Amino acid sequence: MHIGIGLPIGDPTALLDWARRADAGPFSTLGLLDRFVYDNPEPLVALAVLAGATSRIRVQTEVLLAPLRDTALLAKQAATVDRMTGGRLVLGLGIGGRHDDHRATGVDIRTRGRRLDEQMRVLRRLWAGEPYGEGVGPIGPLPARPGGPEVLFGGFKPVALERVARWGDGFLAAAPPSWAGGLFDAVRHFWHEYGREGEPRIVAQINVALGPEALIDEARAAMHDNYAFTGTADRMAAGMLTTPVEIRDAITGFADLGADEVMLYCYGLDPAQVDRLADVL
Repeated sequence: MHIGIGLPIGDPTALLDWARRADAGPFSTLGLLDRFVYDNPEPLVALAVLAGATSRIRVQTEVLLAPLRDTALLAKQAATVDRMTGGRLVLGLGIGGRHDDHRATGVDIRTRGRRLDEQMRVLRRLWAGEPYGEGVGPIGPLPARPGGPEVLFGGFKPVALERVARWGDGFLAAAPPSWAGGLFDAVRHFWHEYGREGEPRIVAQINVALGPEALIDEARAAMHDNYAFTGTADRMAAGMLTTPVEIRDAITGFADLGADEVMLYCYGLDPAQVDRLADVL
């Protein structure tokens, strides 16, 4: 079981410290959320900086809202980061659900799922070195990983779970062990239905905060603000895990379900959480 760290988004200047601590510890991946109309760092730019400050740990968008971005530019940016990091980029992709994000980027929210599917057709073609289209040649550089960076999809609806089998390499599950098993089973079902070889990579996510009460309050407030638009922020913040026993039990629960990796997502800014979480493992 691999364990990654989801980075807080409240202060971009603190992330280098987080990344260096995680790279020196037992962690496999650094994850970063995406929002557009919000006070957060742009994930591909931020992760490129963090990748340059680390040597082995993977960098992962969790999830990048691909429909908000120009497809050809996204292909070039992702391939550049993947090539320059020696294949350490993992692209977690999703469709997003905020109307203000879509208004700011001029993207019709009603077509975001179809747009992501079309983007994947183009991304896979460009990452294979093929021309963009009639009269337009390839858009390099070629990524380090043949066929492009590893792509994980987040989501809960059947169409999102099926997308893993059609276009992806695995699944990002933002659900507790108590009901993540059904999502995992559905993803595996679609995977085999599409005749894919092997198994999809399953990455789970849990929200955590380890430290004094003031830190836990800070983390809950930040998480509540981030998810206020969903109408479920109270429930989500209340579900944050704040003790070593809770975190170990959740990791064990996901391991029992066959997850390959668990991302411990942090909202509190204190980078000493990296060391506290390392002690939990």
